[in-house]
Amino acid sequence: MCGIVGFSGERRVSADLLMEGLKRLEYRGYDSAGIAWQQQSKIRIRKQAGKVGDLWDKLPKQIRLRAGIAHTRWATHGAPTDVNAHPHTDQRGAVAVVHNGVIDNYRELKRVLEARGHRFVSDTDTEVLAHLVSEHLNGKLEEAVVAALREVEGTYGIAVMAASDPGKVVAARQGSPLIIGLGDEGTFVASDPLAMAGRAEQVVHLEDGDIAVLNGREHKVMRASGAARGPTDWDLLDLPPTIADKAGHPHFMLKEIMEQPDALEDCFRGRIQREFGTARLSGLNMEPRDFLEIDRIRLLGCGTSYMAGCVGARMISDLARIETTAEYAPEYRYSNPIVRRNMLFFALSQSGETADTILALREVKRKGGKVLGIVNRVAGTIAREAGAGIYIHAGFEYAVASTKTMLNTMMALFLFALLIGRMRDLSLARGRQLIEEVEQLPDKIRRVLAMRAEFRRAARFFAGADNFYFLGRGYAYPVAMEGALKLKEIAYAHAEGYSAAEMKHGPIALIDEKFASVCLIPRDSMYTRMFTNLQEVRARRGHVLAITSGDPGALSEHADMVLALPEADEILMPFLTTVAVQLFAYES
Repeated sequence: MCGIVGFSGERRVSADLLMEGLKRLEYRGYDSAGIAWQQQSKIRIRKQAGKVGDLWDKLPKQIRLRAGIAHTRWATHGAPTDVNAHPHTDQRGAVAVVHNGVIDNYRELKRVLEARGHRFVSDTDTEVLAHLVSEHLNGKLEEAVVAALREVEGTYGIAVMAASDPGKVVAARQGSPLIIGLGDEGTFVASDPLAMAGRAEQVVHLEDGDIAVLNGREHKVMRASGAARGPTDWDLLDLPPTIADKAGHPHFMLKEIMEQPDALEDCFRGRIQREFGTARLSGLNMEPRDFLEIDRIRLLGCGTSYMAGCVGARMISDLARIETTAEYAPEYRYSNPIVRRNMLFFALSQSGETADTILALREVKRKGGKVLGIVNRVAGTIAREAGAGIYIHAGFEYAVASTKTMLNTMMALFLFALLIGRMRDLSLARGRQLIEEVEQLPDKIRRVLAMRAEFRRAARFFAGADNFYFLGRGYAYPVAMEGALKLKEIAYAHAEGYSAAEMKHGPIALIDEKFASVCLIPRDSMYTRMFTNLQEVRARRGHVLAITSGDPGALSEHADMVLALPEADEILMPFLTTVAVQLFAYES
């Protein structure tokens, strides 16, 4: 994911202001970085493939700027090279642009501009924007940006500077998040509020079609048509600069894994009603009769949020007996989805800004569907467009690989399942039993976290494997998919998650002595069936790590290593197995 930070101030400040912002955006992942600033009526640019810290070290220490833009890039169009890094400029050096998103018609625009004499040096779609703005620049920068964007198709969050309009930064959003911040030093623009932590006191989230003009402490927001936008609501930015502190851990991912017991408790605290065996979710803004009318539920998400949705769909189906499925948001959007009056949709996203999930949400709303959000950031696009939902209270996630989000999204969906289940056929006794077990989960997760040394030994034992399967049945199946995703993200190892029932239908053909299978075997309704799958793997000389809440002794003859987890109700076991696969991926 790419990152943007920009600044316009009344007085000159050190370039460190922008570089500090970029450092805070490193967690998003990137392969190159760059910065542009104005100096003596010219735009100066420094950019390179590699780390923000390396770029920072090479910057002249005396740089003082009134306005500047900076960027971290994750390559999409063009390789991760110095030339392809942002910012991009036109051939005259009149304009500089940083951009998140994809310009769909950049090839057509590039051909037109080349015919007019423009010369391009990079392989990126972003460079087209710089040339296009330059083509229209004949006065105010914001007017040139408005004119240029009328020709653009695609998604973008951009920040633009012009040598002829000093001190000014123009930002625009269409499908890629941008936030404007106001602080003592001036005005800021960023793709993530973390970049402005400790600098801006108030922020406003741009909406699609917005263009913002920053000039010192002056700012205005207008529509892409050039018309003025209505009054903007500013929110307080309550992010201290220390939010990016690892708290003594070597990596943010480990810090956030270890925070999960407390984060999970934050999600269900104040939301469970022991006396009635149910949950209270006032943010849904729904009446009891609304719940009784629901006959189908769809959970829309991407990546880890989708995996959490797969677990949540089973929870709702089991507890409320309502047909519920998790849908991969970018596929669902293009599937001409069926939307009916009694259907309910949830959009799942940690940031509330996942573009594919937002577009799926809009497609459902266009067809008249009711969509609620399950998010970790209440000021994001999904929260605003859904208007109601469940805030998961996971706290800030800095690591690229989500951890707390998975657990807390599952908990939010469990609470919803409990609430609607108790309105239907779920008994009081069963509701109370589940609440009692939920309250025990934080301590059980702490017991899993205390096994870190055992997971480190397992990671070392299986380090020689070329490929990994993560296998599970029932509730363990989506956790197996999440485990494979985490190993790919963190260890860059080839891993696939499967239902163990699918093994004999193809995946088993690849297993050999260089193949390791991580098998999730909680003591649940699928417990004994997993033994057959272990034997199938071993028969082909594959290696097995068994993660179980059952009898380790019974599994030891079928596995190279067995790790024993605390027991939990079948419906709540994913909270423990998820932490287990996170630890294995991290230690790998």
